Amino acid sequence: MTRPFHGSELRGLSAVSRSPSFEGRFGRMFRNLPPLLPDDKDLEALARQMVEPEPTGEEDTAGDNPDIPAGFTYFGQFVDHDLTFDPTSQLERDNDPDALVDFRTPRFDLDSVYGRGPDDQPFLYDEDGVHLLIGHNKAGEDDLPRNAKARALLGDARNDENLIVSGLALGVLKFHNRVVDTPSVASLPPDRRFDKGRRIVRWHYQWAVIHDFLARLVGPEVIEDILHPVAFKVPVAKESKTVKTLAILPRFFHWTKRPFMPVEFSVGAYRFGHSMVRGEYELNDQVQNIPIFAKPPAEDLRGFRELPAGHVIQWARFFKFDGSKLEPQPSRKIDSKLAFGISILPDAVAKEIHALAERDLKRGKALGLPSGQAIARTFGLPEDLILHAQQMKTLPEPLLRAFGASTPLFFYVLKEAEVLSEGRRLGPVGGRIVAEVLIGLLRGDPSSYLSVRPMWRPKAGEFGAREDGIFTVADLLRFARVRID
Repeated sequence: MTRPFHGSELRGLSAVSRSPSFEGRFGRMFRNLPPLLPDDKDLEALARQMVEPEPTGEEDTAGDNPDIPAGFTYFGQFVDHDLTFDPTSQLERDNDPDALVDFRTPRFDLDSVYGRGPDDQPFLYDEDGVHLLIGHNKAGEDDLPRNAKARALLGDARNDENLIVSGLALGVLKFHNRVVDTPSVASLPPDRRFDKGRRIVRWHYQWAVIHDFLARLVGPEVIEDILHPVAFKVPVAKESKTVKTLAILPRFFHWTKRPFMPVEFSVGAYRFGHSMVRGEYELNDQVQNIPIFAKPPAEDLRGFRELPAGHVIQWARFFKFDGSKLEPQPSRKIDSKLAFGISILPDAVAKEIHALAERDLKRGKALGLPSGQAIARTFGLPEDLILHAQQMKTLPEPLLRAFGASTPLFFYVLKEAEVLSEGRRLGPVGGRIVAEVLIGLLRGDPSSYLSVRPMWRPKAGEFGAREDGIFTVADLLRFARVRID
């Protein structure tokens, strides 16, 4: 389980261009801001301050976030894998500048599940070329399809990194299979049946990303500020009619021809998910308090193996389901502390830098990210919405001198969420970056619902939606007929 989301690195990052016309795979939102280049010793000291004490019993519930169930930590990881497809990258490997243009533009197209499709990667599909394969473990429980070495057969192997994200990937496989079996889709010829089913799955998934996942992180008002409702007139006979649609109004994430992946997002703001990870999780009635990492590894959440018998997840322990007696475990607050259980990565996961916070901080330096305060002032935020040294007084004095006025973006995003949003959602800088990039990438995808039919809405009674215009991750899982409680 290398990243509960975006913990390891992507090739080509070290050569990210500062050209305003750059259109490769990676780029910068704030090309004119200077990089923050602190001393490595200061970053190492800051990383040591970013770890919760080792728990002597159950985790302190004061660090829980009642607004975001634990499942969204791993849904965020799943989204990350969908946007940044590169299963070969490693932090320790030399960066490959050519990778900037060799890999695809990031899209919400679920290629991490579908791969390149049934014609190009038939081993992911049933013989009909319509259904995705479903596997089973030795106990006969549903699992990802696997080869003889128990490696998952997926469009992106990272979706088998841990038992929770692999369970979500399995849920998407099952959701697809139910969609293509609905009468309106099943009656089509096989090639059209697959294409229509995949489009339905993608659009419902995209809706859940924006209106369930992102809405919990930034609030619906920020989304509406970017996906702005507008109206225009069209002539009809001797009068005019008003048509409602959406105008996409990003203020900071712009591109010329096609969207890129901003390093301020991928290496900075989107790593907020590391602070949401719990040290232990309850999977079902029998499997309780299972840690992220343990010795031996067979007793933790690490993936890349057949689902252990009895480890089928009760998803009501991770997402809120109406009608279930179970309450979901909360995520941890978005704050400047990482759970002790995730803070040190084992040798099998990281060969050089084992401290997760240190890896994140040093990667931000290596990529030349600007300080959080520099971005905040570029936003035009008032001083009371910009972090200052007095809001970081829990840090030792040497670190206040080093970072009080110019703070690494990763730490800044976590600390502003803690100070300005009580750790319950993102703050001004982190929230705006994440919202603009997720919505911008969706708008830049020519096959997304925002590009094809911007006023499309999930319809009640279809594919798991219970109300018009509402579709959640829980709805997806319920329609997929995974285990709820």
